Amino acid sequence: MDVQNKALIPAARPAVLPGVFYANGKEVSPLNQALLLMGLVIFICILLGRFMEKIPLPSLLIFIGLGMLFGENGVLKIPFDDYLGVNTVCSVCLLCIMFYGGFGTNLRAARPVLPQSILLSTLGVAGTAGGVAVLVHLIFRLSWQECLLIGGVISSTDAASVFNILRSRKLALKYHTDSLLEMESGSNDPMSFMLTTLAIALLAGQSVSVPGLLARQLLIGGFLGIAMGWIGVKLLHCQLLPSQESHTIFLLAIMLLSYALPTQLSGNGYLSVYLCGIYIGNSHLPQKKFLVHFFDVLTQVSQVLIFFLLGLLVTPVQLPSVILPALLIMVLLTLVVRPLVCTAILAPFRAGLSQIALTSWAGLRGAASIVFAISAVLSGIPTTFNLYNLVFCIVLLSISIQGTMLPLLARKLGMLDPTADVGRTFNDYQEDSDIHFIRLRVAPGHSWQGQTLSQLRLPGDLLVAVILRQGQLLTPTGATVLEAGDVLVLAARSFQDQKQLVFQEVPVEKHHKFAGLPLSRIPQAHTQRIILIKRGIGTLIPTGSTVVQPGDILVTTQLQAENAES
Repeated sequence: MDVQNKALIPAARPAVLPGVFYANGKEVSPLNQALLLMGLVIFICILLGRFMEKIPLPSLLIFIGLGMLFGENGVLKIPFDDYLGVNTVCSVCLLCIMFYGGFGTNLRAARPVLPQSILLSTLGVAGTAGGVAVLVHLIFRLSWQECLLIGGVISSTDAASVFNILRSRKLALKYHTDSLLEMESGSNDPMSFMLTTLAIALLAGQSVSVPGLLARQLLIGGFLGIAMGWIGVKLLHCQLLPSQESHTIFLLAIMLLSYALPTQLSGNGYLSVYLCGIYIGNSHLPQKKFLVHFFDVLTQVSQVLIFFLLGLLVTPVQLPSVILPALLIMVLLTLVVRPLVCTAILAPFRAGLSQIALTSWAGLRGAASIVFAISAVLSGIPTTFNLYNLVFCIVLLSISIQGTMLPLLARKLGMLDPTADVGRTFNDYQEDSDIHFIRLRVAPGHSWQGQTLSQLRLPGDLLVAVILRQGQLLTPTGATVLEAGDVLVLAARSFQDQKQLVFQEVPVEKHHKFAGLPLSRIPQAHTQRIILIKRGIGTLIPTGSTVVQPGDILVTTQLQAENAES
């Protein structure tokens, strides 16, 4: 048979290809498969949001479970072993988390514990890697290079897990310990990455100058990180960008460049992106809260994506072979190595035993360790244990045991500070005031016309900040008499408790049951009220005689069911 005839015969292929979805007998493209998975996971996570707040387990553990549920041994049985793809996606997500970790670090709040944080994220990481390497070598008799690789991969604490637990559980800790943990967990990944890179090079038989490698990584990464942060702040202040949206996209580009440039020059990209985030986050920026909201959402999505993909990548039936070594390493790391390192670093600063104990226990392992393990797997270095499965089990045990017990241990050790707000240790609160301003015009015949401010008897948390009268600004005093045409700017605290009240808009169509009725005739439950009416381009504050018209949008507020019952 000639070649042309062979081409006419369709090549035989299995009925179902591994790792490919089929719908109605047709193959679903990998892109559509990825989008379907991503959309479904985010959809599920949003629906589970309120439920996850009430369970003691860290929410990131749920995302790993979802990935395993979707995976090869789960319900959907999706065979997935794309280490390279997961490494790429998770590396991008990790740099988003690290940038926002730096961006959200409030140096003013962290200043009292800044030296301790730096020592924990540098010498502490090196000491942890060395301690784990020694114990693994003594117990399992592995080569020193392989022991150093295991120690280096799991030597850093996880910023995503620590931030998630501190924020969700509102753990404001004494002696600035919350700032210490946030600063350490956000800044120790670069050192862990360098140790992992060094161990891989040694296992590959390369001749490596350790001082030269560390110096190059630190100097290039540190210089370019601060330089990119400085350039970003300067350009944001030059008013070259036309809108707030362009500010956000520009800052996203700065984040990507701050990682890519030093990495291209053999520097430490993780160190660079973290320092860039710190520099920008602690600088004065116009409309900073909008930037914070964007990167907050981006970081949350990155966390969900990382932990889901890591759960999807693992093959659960292979985990029993490494569960006992992982458990032993995790116990030694948590109860021996980490406490010794924390004691050696914090004791000279006269830290109390309770602070040292809590700092030791809060050394959660997380996504960075697994991502670094994937890099080692992709390098092709042979190891005694399946490194990805080993590190995955260590992280799973760390988050589930240490993360779950962290709030309880903080209470038992008396480390909770009821007078503090953990949110104040983050930069996103730095310029985000809880005061809102309200405009009020004194029309002719208004009940306030002719009265002094002292006669109005306004509540103490409602302040007349300024009065605009005939094109002039007046500084109000108690004796100021209000005149018709005055425009008052009132300051009051904003309402932010959205867990108790839900706000929604109700459009009124032509045949809507409320159309043509005054508010006094519209039945309203004791848990629901109509507070505003949007009509055209204006907004009305309704009274009982206000008639609802077709085209109106009613803004209602409703008390949550659990609060209504109480």
